[in-house]
Amino acid sequence: MTTATKAALIVAHGQPSDPEPAEAEMAALAAKVQALMPEWHVASATLATAGALADQVANLGPSGLVYPMFMAGGWFTRTHLPARLTEAGGAAWRILPPFGEDAAVQALTVSLAREAGGGRDPAEVELILAAHGSFRSTAPSEIAFRMADRIRAEVGFKRVEAGFIDQSPQIAEVAAYFSHGGVVLPFFAARGGHVIDDLPEALEAAGFVGTLLPPVGLDPRVPPLIAAALRAALGAEP
Repeated sequence: MTTATKAALIVAHGQPSDPEPAEAEMAALAAKVQALMPEWHVASATLATAGALADQVANLGPSGLVYPMFMAGGWFTRTHLPARLTEAGGAAWRILPPFGEDAAVQALTVSLAREAGGGRDPAEVELILAAHGSFRSTAPSEIAFRMADRIRAEVGFKRVEAGFIDQSPQIAEVAAYFSHGGVVLPFFAARGGHVIDDLPEALEAAGFVGTLLPPVGLDPRVPPLIAAALRAALGAEP
């Protein structure tokens, strides 16, 4: 890629049963990143919306950078997304590491956890890092477990545990053993059905009484982090 082809595409999984809200959320995110990078062309697409990826590749050109709004590298980012890009005519596009693997995003996650303490003594705070997980791959859980360990070490909370939607330990299992006043930080890139429905339902089933925070990907500090990652990736190319 040369400096003349500053194109970026933020790609998320989306929600096949109801694709429009995720498309709108990613479009809003892309607009915020675009505002920080007027010399670039920044757009978005979800894999759940038929034709969206092909349409954006056609609009943006034969090459560019793909920023995956996924929390971990796994089958979707390593196999499915490259195949979908090739089908869409974007074989020359370069896929960057996913959102959740960005060192700056991980540092932000620690900051969000620290801020969630609300000025309380960290030794009294209990936090659940809620993540998607996977019954087919260990990649999503590995990064969530590492983040939970990091928050515990750097913030000094009384207790930090990872809980998952799609694997054990599931969120309801973990939350059942948390005392009142705990905090749940969703380690998610967007506000999809898991965050809107599955996570609150799991907490309710566990009798959890505490604070449910917005997902990491909705923090207002995210667009500058994505812009920085895109610029760094372009600058790192020969």
